[in-house]
Amino acid sequence: MSSKRRQVREKVLQALYAYELSHEPIDFILENIVASLKKEEGAFELAKKLILKVIETSTELDALITSRVANWEFNRLAILDKIILRICICELLYFDDIPPKVSINEAIEIARRYSTEKSDKFVNGVVDSILDDLKKSGRLRKTGRGLLENSIQKKPSASKSRK
Repeated sequence: MSSKRRQVREKVLQALYAYELSHEPIDFILENIVASLKKEEGAFELAKKLILKVIETSTELDALITSRVANWEFNRLAILDKIILRICICELLYFDDIPPKVSINEAIEIARRYSTEKSDKFVNGVVDSILDDLKKSGRLRKTGRGLLENSIQKKPSASKSRK
């Protein structure tokens, strides 16, 4: 499952990169970049959902990123780093079944593989900071197994003992 999700995230990165640079219609990009995922059950649907949600919420995602990179102009960030951050933050906010730790680890690995030499540390610092803010503000709504304990802090402690 993990490698399938990684493939999905890599295709999402490629599609959002193409969209950012070409401004082609998203349906064209989905058909030409993401369509290969149709062979894997649920992979294309997950990729499409993530891509569309990142595009739909990009203003909100960029505002969160900008709030964490005060000493750096947003438009000077590496484009791949911006997209990786958008994907990760989108997962944190809108994909309740994906544990925050998984989203963050995947973002770091993808940054390490596709972006600049220090991107993994940069991405890690930004998303950790945003995750803390989301927890404090109560905006992090996660369900299921394997989630960070802090993300379920408002639930009764009895629920923490179940596995």
